[in-house]
Amino acid sequence: MSVARPHPDPAGHSIEPLRRLVADDLTAVDRVIVGLLDNPVAMIPKIAGHIVSSGGKRIRPTLTLLVARMFGYHGTRHINLAACIEFIHTATLLHDDVVDGSTLRRGVATANALWGNKPPVLVGDFLLSRAFRLMVRDGSLEVLGILTEASAVIAEGEIRQLAIANDLSVSPDDCMDVLQAKTARLFATASEIGAVVAGEEESTRQAMRDYGLSLGTAFQLVDDVLDYSALQNDLGKTVGDDFREGKITMPVLLAFERGTPEERRFWERTFARVEQRDGDLEHAMTLLARHNTLQATLEEAQRHAMMARDALADLAGNAYRDALLDLVGFCIDRKF
Repeated sequence: MSVARPHPDPAGHSIEPLRRLVADDLTAVDRVIVGLLDNPVAMIPKIAGHIVSSGGKRIRPTLTLLVARMFGYHGTRHINLAACIEFIHTATLLHDDVVDGSTLRRGVATANALWGNKPPVLVGDFLLSRAFRLMVRDGSLEVLGILTEASAVIAEGEIRQLAIANDLSVSPDDCMDVLQAKTARLFATASEIGAVVAGEEESTRQAMRDYGLSLGTAFQLVDDVLDYSALQNDLGKTVGDDFREGKITMPVLLAFERGTPEERRFWERTFARVEQRDGDLEHAMTLLARHNTLQATLEEAQRHAMMARDALADLAGNAYRDALLDLVGFCIDRKF
């Protein structure tokens, strides 16, 4: 099985220049992933390979590689740990798609749409077991503690998201907490691990945790906006998956808070009861525009992007630090 590299963004915002800095490391990460997906149970490499090779941006493992190199690390521990990060991420995607009932991811049929719910859940568990194998292979109890704690926080975030599903009474702060647990925490961990293998002191590790958490928060907020972006059609992707699933995200929550009683009844019908009709998505997008909630969410993403940049401010400059700064710009300006 080969691992497909992500395609450049059709809108012209590519992170390929960043990846070229760690191209050899990424190739080594690919070899680790392919080796650990090799299994005589044919369904495992088939399902895992389907999502690993489906064109994801691979930001999280790239973060580990860039951070380690930024601090002058010349060993190989970061390779296995970057692969570990990718396995954790891929497992959560498989589980998320089943929980959400998603049928498309990045414009491609999800594993659960192709094979049903049970196989992707079990393959997700298999990938987590591979991640733990890589943690044990690294041999550091500190690294094991960081990654297992992150895995627990992500799982808690998934459960909390399920608990507040279709609940329009949830506060923006609660929504942000779930977002950071489910998505941003793994960004923070990927960044921190790069500093840990390079032997950096705690203050520097904290800076990298702060960078990753802010970057991941900005990334997901932009993702929530893009789900309602007409540009997605131009890129061959579906608009409104979150709407159809009744998934509460920041743009919708703000529109509900700012809406008239009639508008709130619309959101309650389409989200709380998930009773959706033809034309509802278009009306939802009209309400989001009326109350400027997509722009408000983007402004919040930009605030977190500035926090990510600030976390790097006291670090010595080099090409890898510049790449991490450029990555912040990509996460804000991306169109996919």
